[in-house]
Amino acid sequence: MMYLTAGFDLSDPYIQIIIASSIIVLSYLFGKFAEKTNIPAVLLLIILGILMKLGLDSMHITLPDSTIQGGLKVLGTIGVIMIVMEAALDLEFNEEKLPLIGKAVLIAFLSLLFSIFGIAVVLQQFFEMNFTIAMIHSTPLAIMSSAIIIPSIGKLHKAKQEFMVYESAFSDILGIMVFYFLLSMNTDGIQQASISFVVSLIVTLAIAIAASYLLIFIFKDLEDHTRLFLLIAILLLLYSTVKVFLHLYGALLIILFFGLALANHQRFFKVFKKENLGATNKKVKDPIAIIEKEFHLITLETAFVVRTFFFVVFGVSITLSSLVSLNVFFISIAVLIVLYFVRIVFLRLLYGRDLIPELFIAPRGLITVLLYYQLPIEIKNPGYDQGILLYVIIISSLIMTGSLIYESRKTSIADVESNLETSTETSTDETAGTSSH
Repeated sequence: MMYLTAGFDLSDPYIQIIIASSIIVLSYLFGKFAEKTNIPAVLLLIILGILMKLGLDSMHITLPDSTIQGGLKVLGTIGVIMIVMEAALDLEFNEEKLPLIGKAVLIAFLSLLFSIFGIAVVLQQFFEMNFTIAMIHSTPLAIMSSAIIIPSIGKLHKAKQEFMVYESAFSDILGIMVFYFLLSMNTDGIQQASISFVVSLIVTLAIAIAASYLLIFIFKDLEDHTRLFLLIAILLLLYSTVKVFLHLYGALLIILFFGLALANHQRFFKVFKKENLGATNKKVKDPIAIIEKEFHLITLETAFVVRTFFFVVFGVSITLSSLVSLNVFFISIAVLIVLYFVRIVFLRLLYGRDLIPELFIAPRGLITVLLYYQLPIEIKNPGYDQGILLYVIIISSLIMTGSLIYESRKTSIADVESNLETSTETSTDETAGTSSH
């Protein structure tokens, strides 16, 4: 006879497996729900984490802050690498795309800088801090979340999808670079920080080009069944080594460039085009294309798992008492006003007149949380807490949801009207044909 106990031991490996597996299953269901409703699965994952936190509190179980923050940093780092890689593998790079890429990069960069300045001004109204410290605090909030955007825009027109993927991916990369540049500027001064930034960018690009070529050249002839995780391990090793030992700001550029090079290898490296010409004529599959397809799949699934646990753990880490503070709420609203004002200005100036739904697709998420935990303790303002992050993430995600629902309905109505016009024209032609007989 079996008995159910009132509680359970979280240190039990079977309990941990049950919890982890249940979270992944729920995340999959949240994704399906998101496809039907356009409500980002990320919000549901955060709510799941909050509910788990309430459950743990009711059982008087407290998880150490160091464990939660350490988990968020590891999950966040791996998550952003996988998400940037996923975005890069989806992008086709050619001369026709250059204007779109240039426009997306320019909008991402200018929006980021002006958002940082604007939010810094807001933060100075509520907290006592100098402008450099205020900019450091504002940078996480100024960065768009490719982790939320990329899974949410599958129903948009292809050109709009590509623009949003490029913009969000570069917002992540540029945002991280600016964050560490500001940290360096705060300690070393603007002149030394600028020199370090330029040198870092040049060295990073050189490493990115060399590493991409060597990895593709080596792995194209590697037929081991474990080659994909080996490739992921090498990329994680390369990224972490560059960050820890070389202290380069733009380490994510290595990941982005590798993904673009793998997906567009015949354009990036002419030697691969010449090598595969014979294979194409003999109707033999391109080995690099096979690697790209398999690597894309494993990257997609890894990003899904890492993103799932990251946002659940973030939900667990939230102190709910901060959400009832009117001060936190008003700061969050002021931040959102700055974000959307800056966005509408640069989209109107550089993108065009058709700004819907791109104007409202600007959620904050993984990078915002990750950089929040990278703030040095000695400069971190105690009033700048998770409540501000949570309000900005939730409200910006809901705004994106509303715009996607509106766009979906508008597209559906347009399709119905187009079908009605087609059927009317067909009926008229048939009637005319019958009359002539």
